[in-house]
Amino acid sequence: MPKDAAVEEFAGLVRALKARDGRSYEALGRRLSVSASTLHRYCSGATVPEEFAVVDRLALLCGADEEERRTLEAAWTEADRARRRTAPPVPSPTPGPAAPEPKPDPAPEPTAPEAPRARPRRAAPAPLLVAAAVTLVVLALAAALLGHPARTASAPAPASTPPGRTAAPLPFTWTIGSQLWQGGCGHTYVVDRAPRAVAPPPVAADSGAWARTHGAVHGGEALVRITLQGRSPSDAVVLQALHVRVVDRAAPLPWNAYRMDNGCGGAVTPRHFAVDLDRPRPLARPVDGLDASGAEVRTIPSVAFPYKVTSSDPEELLVSARTAGCDCRWYLELEWSAGGRSGTVRITDGGKPFRTSGTAGRPAYLYDSAEGLWITDAESGQTG
Repeated sequence: MPKDAAVEEFAGLVRALKARDGRSYEALGRRLSVSASTLHRYCSGATVPEEFAVVDRLALLCGADEEERRTLEAAWTEADRARRRTAPPVPSPTPGPAAPEPKPDPAPEPTAPEAPRARPRRAAPAPLLVAAAVTLVVLALAAALLGHPARTASAPAPASTPPGRTAAPLPFTWTIGSQLWQGGCGHTYVVDRAPRAVAPPPVAADSGAWARTHGAVHGGEALVRITLQGRSPSDAVVLQALHVRVVDRAAPLPWNAYRMDNGCGGAVTPRHFAVDLDRPRPLARPVDGLDASGAEVRTIPSVAFPYKVTSSDPEELLVSARTAGCDCRWYLELEWSAGGRSGTVRITDGGKPFRTSGTAGRPAYLYDSAEGLWITDAESGQTG
C-alpha cells in the first residue's frame, strides 16, 4: 500500500476515535500521557506513533471493541512500515560525519517529539520477514472484516479468534437497556444547562431521547439491564463471571442535577449487581431483591455465578453502578462457556463506555408541574 494511503487510513481511524469520544486534544492527551500537539499529529497523519500501545489506550478510552482494535492495529502496522521506509533518506537526526549541527538540538524541549524518527535507521527487514509480516496483517484484516457475526449496535465483538480460523456465532444472544430508572420513576441526570433551558421530565420510556437531546449524564447511579438467551433449548450456556472495567476517572461534573421525580417506590425491589465505582477495583456484588407485594416480605435470591441460560430459560442481569466522587467511564465484561468453547463479551453503551458522575455539592432541581418550571430542593420544601 502506498505510504500516503497507509498513513492516512491509520490517521482516519484515530480521528474517528477522537470524534467519537468528544473530548478535546488536551483532555485526551492527559489521559494518554501525551501532549495535545502530539495527539493532533497522530490524527492529522503528520506523525505515526512508534509504539501501538498509546493508540490502543486511546481505543480503550473511547470504547472501541476488540474488532475495532484489531483493525486499528493492522492499519498502524502498515502506516509504521511506511514511516520506516521513509526514514533512511532523512539522515538529519543522527548523521555520521555531519553531526555538528544536530548536537545543539537536544537543548530545546520542542525537538523531543522528533526523536523517534532516528530509531527507524535500522536496516530494512529481509524480504522473507516482510512477506511474513504482510501475511499476518492480511490475516488480521480478514478476521476483523469477516470473523464476527452480526449483532445489535450494543453488542461488541466476543473473544479473539485463533489466527486462520473464522469465529463461530455466539451460542447466545444478548441486548442491553441503559436508560433505566429506579421503580420506573426515580432517576437523576446531570446536565450542563440552566433550568430554563431544560425540558420537563419525560416518561421513563422516552428517557433515552431526552438524555441525548440534553447531553445528560447519569447522576449518582446508572442502571444497566442485560438480557441473555441461549440459542438452543437443550445446550446450556454457562455464565461464569461479570467484571467491571473503569477506563477513565475524573472529578464529578460541575453541572446541575435534575431529578426526574420527588421520590417514588414500589412493592418489588429487583435483585441486582451493586457496583461501587469509587473503589479502586470495583466489583459486581450480587444483592438479593425484595417482594413486599403480599402479606409478608419475600426475598428474591440474587444471581450467583456460574449461571446457566438456554433458549427456553433466559436471564436478566441488572447492574446498579453508583458513584459519589468521580465522573467515571466504565464497561462490563461477561465470561461464558458452552460446548467446549469459552469467551468474553464486552458490554458497552452502543460501543462507548457507560458514564456516571457524582452529584454531591451540585445544585439539584425538581420539576414543579403546577408552575411548569424547575425549582430547587429548598423551594420544593417551602412550597410544601
